[in-house]
Amino acid sequence: MSLSPAIRTAMAHAAAQHGGPKAAMLDALKLVQEAEGWVSDAHLAEAARVLGVTTAEIDSLATFYSQIFRSPVGDTVILLCDGLSCYLCGGDAVRDAVMSKLGIGFGETTPDGKFTLINICCVGGCDRAPVALVGPERKLVGPLTPDDLDALIGGEAIGGAR
Repeated sequence: MSLSPAIRTAMAHAAAQHGGPKAAMLDALKLVQEAEGWVSDAHLAEAARVLGVTTAEIDSLATFYSQIFRSPVGDTVILLCDGLSCYLCGGDAVRDAVMSKLGIGFGETTPDGKFTLINICCVGGCDRAPVALVGPERKLVGPLTPDDLDALIGGEAIGGAR
């Protein structure tokens, strides 16, 4: 379960481009996640070795960012905004409906491995609240209503996805 030579090279390149290993840690985490779907402890430690930083340094960064996944996630990740605008525009009803429809809570993955639901701070889509970021491309969708869930889960555009 080792990182590919291409990823290791890309990490070293990022360190050279960004002014050093610490400045490249986030890029390294993104490279691992893009390749593996999430960042395991083993890959985190290997990225630290490649960059020449401690595992604790890179782990503190990985656990800070909600879009760096430190455990396996489903095929489709739904990052549901829990910011104030989304809440005031009915986000709690959307949250409850998504949880009910998928049968999972925040931080959980459906038993079939298709969906993971994660709450996230404001994503800057307040003009179309409530919103979510969906899939690997983090497509912003909204405004959401409980009636939009079939489309959200089916991958259709909702409320003029950007």
